[in-house]
Amino acid sequence: TATAVCTSVSAFTVPKGNALQRTQPSSAAIQHPSSSRYQPSSTALQMSQEEMELITMDANERMDKTLSNLAESLTTIRTGRANANMLDRVEADYYGAMTPISQMATISVPSSQQLQIAPFDKSSCTDIEKAIIYAGLGFTPTNDGNVIRINIPTLTEERRKELLKQCKSIGEEAKVAVRNIRRDGVDSIKKMEKASDLGKDQALDGQDEIQKMTDEHIKMVDDAISKKEKEVTTL
Repeated sequence: TATAVCTSVSAFTVPKGNALQRTQPSSAAIQHPSSSRYQPSSTALQMSQEEMELITMDANERMDKTLSNLAESLTTIRTGRANANMLDRVEADYYGAMTPISQMATISVPSSQQLQIAPFDKSSCTDIEKAIIYAGLGFTPTNDGNVIRINIPTLTEERRKELLKQCKSIGEEAKVAVRNIRRDGVDSIKKMEKASDLGKDQALDGQDEIQKMTDEHIKMVDDAISKKEKEVTTL
């Protein structure tokens, strides 16, 4: 942020004779302070406005990322119908490196109740099978040495209730993340206002913009959760 610099140059000169005469400051003179602070220049205000816009842009990008993470989390919740995305977060040991099985095999859906995993490297079948078992998804894969198959069991009423609770929990975590991003953005703008880098009206406009994008992202979280809950409860 640009800051006005005050130089200790005397405003008086000695003209002809011995009388003191005060000279008029040039157009390039430093602005006089208002109270104990200098008024920011138009260039400083423009830079501050741009900095505030960067803060709001960053907040929006982070909120969008939160929604992306939410979508990924929701795809791992099974709904009683086979979906290749169910295995998105499953990683297996591949030559000492944990690797997403989606990068190790072709995952297909031969029927609404079955997933099929065909490893590119057949020797990794056992590792992929173990990874699926230990992923906590409730799947019991079968491995014939070439292809791994997963039969998706029909959800019981009790299991549906558990999944609905899981949906709500994931949704609340996403909302907390969005609100934390709002707090960070608002705090940054308030600090700029306190340092006199922003006017009060500018600061309020920035905070209003962040609140508006917060409300929009919270609504998108609610919509995503409602959609998933409908999938879980649909027989």
